[in-house]
Amino acid sequence: MKNISILLFTTIILSGCNQKTATDQERDWSAYPMETGAFEGTWESLENYEVPEWFRDAKLGFWSIIGPQAVPLQGDWYARHMYVEGHRQNKYHVEHYGHPSEFGYKDLIEKFNPTELNYDELVGLYKKAGGKYAVILAVHHDNFDLWNSKHHEWNSVNKGPKRDLVGEFRDAALKHDLRFGVTTHLARSYSWLQTSHGADKEGPFKGIHYDGANQKHQALYHAPFQEDLRYPVNPPDAWKQNWYLRVQDLIDQYQPDLMYFDGGYPFDENVEKVKLDEGAVGRRLVSHYYNASMKWNNGHNEAAMAIKKRVKTPSGFRDGTCIQDIERGMAADILEIPWQTDDCIGGWYYKSDIQYKTVEKVIHMLIDIVSKNGNLLLNIPLHPDGFIDEQEKNILKEMGNWMDINGSALYGTRPWTVFGEGPTNVEGGDFNKQKLIYTPNDFRFTVKADTVFAFCMAWPASLSINIRSIKPIDDSEIWMLGHDTPLDWNYTTTTGLSINLPKEFQKKENRPCKYAFALKIKTQK
Repeated sequence: MKNISILLFTTIILSGCNQKTATDQERDWSAYPMETGAFEGTWESLENYEVPEWFRDAKLGFWSIIGPQAVPLQGDWYARHMYVEGHRQNKYHVEHYGHPSEFGYKDLIEKFNPTELNYDELVGLYKKAGGKYAVILAVHHDNFDLWNSKHHEWNSVNKGPKRDLVGEFRDAALKHDLRFGVTTHLARSYSWLQTSHGADKEGPFKGIHYDGANQKHQALYHAPFQEDLRYPVNPPDAWKQNWYLRVQDLIDQYQPDLMYFDGGYPFDENVEKVKLDEGAVGRRLVSHYYNASMKWNNGHNEAAMAIKKRVKTPSGFRDGTCIQDIERGMAADILEIPWQTDDCIGGWYYKSDIQYKTVEKVIHMLIDIVSKNGNLLLNIPLHPDGFIDEQEKNILKEMGNWMDINGSALYGTRPWTVFGEGPTNVEGGDFNKQKLIYTPNDFRFTVKADTVFAFCMAWPASLSINIRSIKPIDDSEIWMLGHDTPLDWNYTTTTGLSINLPKEFQKKENRPCKYAFALKIKTQK
C-alpha cells in the first residue's frame, strides 16, 4: 500500500506538465509547509543569516558520491548521456546493456547494489584524513533519492539496493563525531532527463522511442518538457511542489548540519526568463531549513547552506543569505563571508580510467582556500560496489599524515590581513582548472589569536626563505610545525623576514612533511 500511495501522489504531482506557473500572489503557500521562526522566505529575512562557527573552524570535509550512475564505471551524467545518440556513454550503454528503448535508466537502477559499502569504515577514513564534516550526495539530476523518501517511489529503499543510504551515512558521521551534510541536485532534473523521451535518428532503432517516452515511467523520467541543460525555465508548479516536499523531507528526517544546492536558489535560475520573484519557492525551503536548525539547536542556527553564485550566467543568489559554493575552482582573494570549494580527486562518479589529483595538489588547494576564508569539500568517488580503491586510500592516508602535523595552522583559523604573497595565484571562479606550480617564494597566511601561520608552498633548495608581509614581534621565536627547535631568523625593513631552515632538511627524509610546510610566528601587522 505504501508504494501505491507514493505512486499515486507522484502521478498527481507530476501529471500537470501543461498547467500554468502561478504568480507568488496566486500560489497556495499551504502546499509548501514551512517551519515557523526568524526566517520568512524573503530575501530580507535571509540576509540575517550568519555562517555557523563550526563551519568556519572545520576547513575540510569529505564528500561521498555514489548511485546508479556509478554502475557502468563511465563517469558523470550517465543518466542523461546514455540517451544521447552517438555520445560516448550512449555507445557504451548500447554495447554493454542494450538499446535504451529496451534497457533504460530504470533498469540500470536495479543493477545498483553496493554490497561492499561500509559507511562506518569510510567515514572513519575521512576522519583520519583530517575531515571535520562528512557529506553524502542524496539525489543527483537522475531523480533517484538515496533515502527513505516519503514523496517519491524511486528511492534506494524501494529500488536497487533496498537500503537507506543517507540514513546509514548519517549514523556513521555521528558515530565518528563529524558534522553531517547532504547535497541535492534535484531541481535541474525536470529538464535534464528529457533526453530519455527521444529516439535514434539513424540506424536499426531509428524512430523507436527510449523508455522515458513511456507514460507509465514518468515518475522517474518526468513528463515531456522543453529541454534545458541548466535548469528548467518556468516548470509547472507541480514540479516545484514535488521538489520542495522531497528536499524538505530529507531535511526533516535526517537533520543535516550542511546542505548544498547544485546551482543558485532553485527556480531563481535563468532569472531573465522567469517571472519576478518566482524563486520564492527556493527561498522558502532555505528558510524552513534555517528555522528547523534553530529548533534542533536551542535557538541557534547551525545550518551551513551552500549555494552557487554563477558569474557567466545569471542565477538566483544573494550574498549574506548563505555560503557561496565554488565548483572546481577557488577565490582569487579573501572573501568576507566564509565560502566553500567543492572538488574531486577525479570525476564526480567513479570512472575506471580516471587520473587522480596528487596529494600535493590537494594540499595546495586546501591551503590556498583556507587562506582566503574558505573550506574544501573533497569527493573521493566510490566504486559502484561501494568500496574505495587502494590509490584513494593512500591519498587519504597521506593527507592525514600531513594534517596531523600542519592541521593546527588551518583548523579554527581566520584570514590574515592578506591571503599571501608570491608570483602564483588563481584567477578565481568556478570550473577554474589552472595548472599551478608553486615556488618557494609563494606563501599563504592564516591567523589564530596573536599568531600568524605562514605556509611555504614549496621547499626551497637553498633552505633560506624570505617573507615580506610579516614583521615578527621582537625577540619572538619562530617555529616550524613538526620540528622541535626554533628557527634562526632576521628582520629588516628593507629585506623583510629572512628565515634559515636546518641543514638536515637537505635530505627529504628528514623533513617533517613532504609538501608545503607551516611556520608559526608571533607577529605585528
